[in-house]
Amino acid sequence: MALSHSSKLSIEELITRLEEITRKIENPDTGLESSISMYEEGLSIAEQCKKRLQEARKKIEVINPDLAKEWPESPRTKDLFDTGS
Repeated sequence: MALSHSSKLSIEELITRLEEITRKIENPDTGLESSISMYEEGLSIAEQCKKRLQEARKKIEVINPDLAKEWPESPRTKDLFDTGS
């Protein structure tokens, strides 16, 4: 899958692709160069997912600002939704 094509996929399809990449990298028959290439693709896809989740959260905050106050913060979600602002 080309990286430029991945920007047209839904977040669910991107997550499925990340799962495929993980399985292939974990396979001992996968070569080093192929693993590195897939790892790079996975990083790019993960960044796209993070951006889309941040955008979705912003939309929800506009629609229902009170809901954002109720969302529990964990170290993982804090990092995920940290926009640097």
